[in-house]
Amino acid sequence: MNRYPIWKYLTVLVALVIGVIYTLPNFYGESPAVQIASAKSTVKVDLSTLSRVESILQRHNLTSTGSYFEQHGTSGTIRVRFDSTDTQFKAKDVIERELVPNAEDPEFTVALNLMPASPSWLTAIGAQPMHLGLDLRGGVHFLLEVDMQGALTGRYESLASEVRTVLREADIAQKGVERQNLSLVVNLGSAEARSDALTALRRQIPDLQFVNASGQEGSFELVGTLSETALIQAQTNALRQNITTLRNRINELGVSEPVIQQQGADRIVVQLPGVQDVAKAKEILGRTATLEIRLVDDSPTATAALMAGTVPFGLERYTDRDGRPLLLRRQVVLTGENLQDAQPGRDQQTQQPTVNLTLDNKGSRIFRDVTRNNVNKRMAIVLFEKGKGEVVTAPVIRGEIPNGQVQISGSMNAQEATDISLLLRAGSLAAPMKIIEERTIGPSLGAENIKQGFDSTLYGFIAIAIFIIIYYQLFGVFSTLGLTFNVLLLLAMLSMLQATLTLPGIAAIALTLGMAIDANVLINERIREELRNGASPQQAINLGFDRAWATIFDSNLTSLIVGIALLAFGSGPVRGFAVVHILGVLSSMFSSVVGVRALVNLWYGRRRRLQSLAIGQVWKPDNKQ
Repeated sequence: MNRYPIWKYLTVLVALVIGVIYTLPNFYGESPAVQIASAKSTVKVDLSTLSRVESILQRHNLTSTGSYFEQHGTSGTIRVRFDSTDTQFKAKDVIERELVPNAEDPEFTVALNLMPASPSWLTAIGAQPMHLGLDLRGGVHFLLEVDMQGALTGRYESLASEVRTVLREADIAQKGVERQNLSLVVNLGSAEARSDALTALRRQIPDLQFVNASGQEGSFELVGTLSETALIQAQTNALRQNITTLRNRINELGVSEPVIQQQGADRIVVQLPGVQDVAKAKEILGRTATLEIRLVDDSPTATAALMAGTVPFGLERYTDRDGRPLLLRRQVVLTGENLQDAQPGRDQQTQQPTVNLTLDNKGSRIFRDVTRNNVNKRMAIVLFEKGKGEVVTAPVIRGEIPNGQVQISGSMNAQEATDISLLLRAGSLAAPMKIIEERTIGPSLGAENIKQGFDSTLYGFIAIAIFIIIYYQLFGVFSTLGLTFNVLLLLAMLSMLQATLTLPGIAAIALTLGMAIDANVLINERIREELRNGASPQQAINLGFDRAWATIFDSNLTSLIVGIALLAFGSGPVRGFAVVHILGVLSSMFSSVVGVRALVNLWYGRRRRLQSLAIGQVWKPDNKQ
């Protein structure tokens, strides 16, 4: 009656072992570390860089407790762990001095960080500590404001090129299309041309609202402004694109569990847990690149001017990745806003490595016209970082490209094709941003938060255990062991899922303890009730667990629904609370019903002549008439 089959006992035992193993890493804490990442998209961090860092440390007699190379996509990050913060600071200084000889144009980012101090055997089996939020681990917090004026300016610049294309396709002559503040001014040659242009533009560019404007005598102008809907859409797209780009760049740098989310209409919150160096954190944010496609001027006049060291009007001087100078036209053909994807590949005929680009509809239309009118000329892809532009590649246009599927080939190997794809795919900022608030939460404050949260949970656990053992005696001991099992499972699940624990999460753990013991109280009281009704001890155990299950399931189900609603509709700390709450509900149901039942069955299940249960005072009503 009260005996589990062997597989159930094994299930509980396996769950207990997994709980212990995956909970252990969380008790080892973190060690000070130095993180080395690329400061330029064109500079790679790989195993050779790791060897170089280890050599630097050996020459300066600095001993590390471990050095690690992590691959994030096609970019890498190096982390070197030390046994003290004093060694950490010294190592940062010597590494930065040798890897970054030119502070004005750094190739690497060297930052202070923290790493788990778990033993290697735990790390080898994949047991990692759960991530800690900014309030527990320390780190930096930034509030960035997006320049919506700049976003709209970029949108109008893009629409100006689209207006020129529409007029050219409609064979309507125009004297110029210019952006004036937040509007476009289209200068036509006659009233008839203005009327035809107005019809064509309203039909093909619905985002712009065009009206006739009276310019100088003899001029015929149209003034176009974004509609209210298009204005809101442009601002929303700019914010989303900036968030996506920041996330791509920061994730590639290996910052664990960064928080990047919108706040209000034009602000972005960035939290980098574990990063202690505010200056380096700003540098990470400043790495976000802007992509532009321009035409190269290889005419004899331009070449002669370049050789003479001068730059003709309408051109700009840039260098490619090999340091060769190029003269590019000022007019921007396309930006990263028009790029949907970039992947490495190979030419089907020559089998040479290529970069395959996919453009959106507007970009495809612009690119078709540009390539048709500039066959056998070069087109440069320029990447801007920290205000400096570098030509990533400058292929020759072999023919018209009508479908938005662009193939770039040239003197590149497979790895270079992969790297260029990453640079182009990383995206660009749709609008400039500035930091309007910054906060640094030191690791000591985070440690204090952890201590207070741990102490409050521990004292609550001890108080519950003392009461439940006094009130329910041996069954109280079973309930306490089940409660311990529940906490182990919860921490193990958080670690296995690599969830982020915050102060609200610790509050959810404390709430889980209260909810879990409630299930044990229901079971114990139901067993007492069966004893009062005259059932034998073995029958009381069986009926108590079976009949309490329906109540336990209903109460936990309603709590689970609330947790799912918080997770779906909440944000920030609310979601952190919801994740721990949901996992706590699931673990408490398993530990209270299956785990505690296994303990009771082991202790009482094989006793055939069981006379009584150590479950405290069983109050029986007086049968007086």
